[in-house]
Amino acid sequence: MISFKLNGQTVNVDAPGDTPLLWVVREHFAMKGTKFGCGMGLCGACSMLIDGVSSRTCIMPVQTVANRNITTIEGIGNPEMMSTLQNAWVEADVPQCGYCQSGQIISATALLSQNNNPSDSDIDTAMSGNICRCGTYPNVKKAIKSAAADLRNGKGRLQAVQVFDPATALETEEVQS
Repeated sequence: MISFKLNGQTVNVDAPGDTPLLWVVREHFAMKGTKFGCGMGLCGACSMLIDGVSSRTCIMPVQTVANRNITTIEGIGNPEMMSTLQNAWVEADVPQCGYCQSGQIISATALLSQNNNPSDSDIDTAMSGNICRCGTYPNVKKAIKSAAADLRNGKGRLQAVQVFDPATALETEEVQS
């Protein structure tokens, strides 16, 4: 049994220790917001925050996150309660196909949690591991700068959801089945 905090809630999972964290979160807890992209930790679609650091989870064995804090896109915000960054994302018209967006927002959240006044170079460095096939990079940068300005001015927050209960996702999944 492996125990860790998932979006503020302590969870236990009975899975082989070498199972990638991405699959544990998607399959055991029915949180489908984080995507599978390349399977090699190169594209960023699978990014989650691990102790506040944007990390690739498609290649990260679940055993390495025992007793750590994991935040998925569901723990950042949702359509009813979006974070400042997610609102900026919508205002800047970032999403096109949307597939990479959860990973992009996770990496941008990690950046803004450490630096609420990032330069273009800071943004490029923080976002360099996130690939967008639609090429929305200028709008990503615009959204990050907008959210940073709001955060500096005390408007909004990086996480709109304080605790996300994985059981809620499982109940929703069962109802939809």
